[in-house]
Amino acid sequence: MARYIFVTGGVVSSLGKGLSSASLAYLLQSRGYKVRLRKLDPYLNVDPGTMSPFQHGEVFVTDDGAETDLDLGHYERFSGVTAKKTDNITTGKIYSDVLRKERKGQYLGKTVQVIPHITDRIKEFINYDTDKEDFVICEIGGIVGDIESLPFVEAIRQFSNDIGKKNALFIHLTLVPYLKASDEIKTKPTQHSVKELRSIGVQPDIIICRSERPIPLEHRKKISLFCNVDIKNVIETVDVKTIYEAPISFFNQKLDIQVLNYFKLKSKKSANLNPWKKITKITLNTKRHVNIAIIGKYVELKDAYKSLDEALTHGGISNNLKVNLVRIDSEKLKVSEIKNKLKNVSGILIPGGFGKRGTEGKIEAIRYARINKIPFLGICYGMQMAIIEFARNQLKIKKATSSEFDKGGVHIIGLMHEWEKSGRKVKGTDKDLGGTMRLGSYDAILKNKSKIRDIYKSTLIKERHRHRYEVDISYKEKFEKKGLIFSGLSPDHKLPEIVELKNHPWFIGVQFHPEFKSRPLNPHPLFSSFIKAAKNHR
Repeated sequence: MARYIFVTGGVVSSLGKGLSSASLAYLLQSRGYKVRLRKLDPYLNVDPGTMSPFQHGEVFVTDDGAETDLDLGHYERFSGVTAKKTDNITTGKIYSDVLRKERKGQYLGKTVQVIPHITDRIKEFINYDTDKEDFVICEIGGIVGDIESLPFVEAIRQFSNDIGKKNALFIHLTLVPYLKASDEIKTKPTQHSVKELRSIGVQPDIIICRSERPIPLEHRKKISLFCNVDIKNVIETVDVKTIYEAPISFFNQKLDIQVLNYFKLKSKKSANLNPWKKITKITLNTKRHVNIAIIGKYVELKDAYKSLDEALTHGGISNNLKVNLVRIDSEKLKVSEIKNKLKNVSGILIPGGFGKRGTEGKIEAIRYARINKIPFLGICYGMQMAIIEFARNQLKIKKATSSEFDKGGVHIIGLMHEWEKSGRKVKGTDKDLGGTMRLGSYDAILKNKSKIRDIYKSTLIKERHRHRYEVDISYKEKFEKKGLIFSGLSPDHKLPEIVELKNHPWFIGVQFHPEFKSRPLNPHPLFSSFIKAAKNHR
């Protein structure tokens, strides 16, 4: 039977529940145990797929086609466990499922209520498909005290009683602030947060205290006393210089040992932190660096390109150098400024996105990269912009565009009217934005004697997609005559997956999102190759 670990947060959001959960998962794995991670999000959206990155950060995509919270990216990168659709759920999805059952009469005329019907559905989600796991770590989004989180906290309280308290552990992550004016560390916010949690029936077994400086023993004893938690289970986590230090920090604080002690389990093997120490050393101490420009619409919010930022860092790790990210807002990028803004970069990346805003800035930046032989990587929308740039300036199709943002012109990029997978037909329209995309892992066949084939060292690859529009394959011959090679295609040869430019040191566009599969301990080959090309550029 699986043991369940529930991670809640208090005081303020964005303290690092996801990173803490992911780090704990790695430590338990390194002790010889099998771990699954799940996220319960309190917002009413059915999934984050139609939410602006400014609202919620990036949308992470799983192999099986779920659009999920970005914390699942942390889970995958740190634990190496591939997430599934069943590892992320929202209040909106919970209520949708319950109301669908009510409409079908499955509650036999009963009054449908938050307790027990909503909480029962949450418990079903927590417990689903966990027979083969040693530990299931469930992170509850938001903070304790939010009205949206109440059904989830009540559900995990009930769940603990259902399976027995010896099989469930509650971890509460809080902020222990330092007041510079009085030169004091304050424990009162943590005390109040735990009081709030206890008032709704949950007593934390471990408290993780986030602080910008070390917490003195006397303060931890105070938290232990007032929060009714053993001093050994008051874990401090001081702000780290890089997130890759987090597993090391929690290991030093014996978080994994305290978890195993709670469940009366022994370590099956010694934890190995050497890989994290190695990449931390490279990240913090290496003198060599490259500047990579990310040109997109959401550069003001770091979480909007979280997986992408991480994948570029991983590419730097594999090349033993640091990657400095130069974020450029494509909406504000003027043609006259491009040369000046890009003069000190060694690589240019255009990320995924939707809509017309910022397209012209991206297209001009791609033209600059193509002409000046600067390593270029276009991802999803970035590949489509590269196609349009090449069509306009090399094929002389001046009105080349995408039907996504221009109903006139020549549609080199068009709407995917129908996509069929696993017997399900999905019709794409410009009215209903939900459920109309090519989502999840799809195969691509790589062309022999191509750069992309050399990078992957394979003929067949599987990568994750998230897009609604496709490149028109009928233009393939025209593009290739001018030097833009379609070096990766779908197995039926109908959908372009990868393009690369001949007579250029490194110019590649991919229709998929390779960043979702990159790991700090196993960097994605595409990013490793891109950073290597950038390193050799100057």
